[in-house]
Amino acid sequence: MEFSSKLIEEAVNSFASLPGIGKKTALRLVLHLVQRPTEDSVHFARSIASMRENIQHCTTCGNLSDDHICSICRDERRDQSMICVVESIRDVMAIEDTRQFRGLYHVLGGIIQPVEGIGPADLNIDTLVERARKPECREIIMAISPTIEGDTTIFYINKLLNGIDVSVSNIARGVSFGGELEYADEVTLGRSIVARTQVH
Repeated sequence: MEFSSKLIEEAVNSFASLPGIGKKTALRLVLHLVQRPTEDSVHFARSIASMRENIQHCTTCGNLSDDHICSICRDERRDQSMICVVESIRDVMAIEDTRQFRGLYHVLGGIIQPVEGIGPADLNIDTLVERARKPECREIIMAISPTIEGDTTIFYINKLLNGIDVSVSNIARGVSFGGELEYADEVTLGRSIVARTQVH
């Protein structure tokens, strides 16, 4: 792809570096921005820069947040007795879209994958155990993708929670084995949360 402008080429390459965006789509986006009023493009660039500079992880659950504590953890209307454990921030968004869960979350930041060199120490597990020990915590819901690695992660966490006065449950297998949680439709995912099964 030939460009008459180095500035356009650099912008296209930047957009094309994003997942799911090829060079043609990137060019279409860049040309759209060029044709918009200057202030629109400036606002777009500033919003991206501001997000990158100011976004942080919630110190309680690991979710993305504008502040040290995310809006979900701060929400006193949510059920403080339930913590839903997920692999990623995208899973939090997927479950929130179902509107079936009103408890809190805990983002592990991945699952145990020895082949990839990801062990328990690489995940946000220790803070989960700390949260489980708090008297207000009554149930830990494992909303982790039903894969071999996911089941290994659940098994490991469940062993750490043994001896703590907390109920541990899995989401129901409405989500097919080997499937990714974030790609499950909202109805299936919502029903999986509601019809969760107890582990111990």
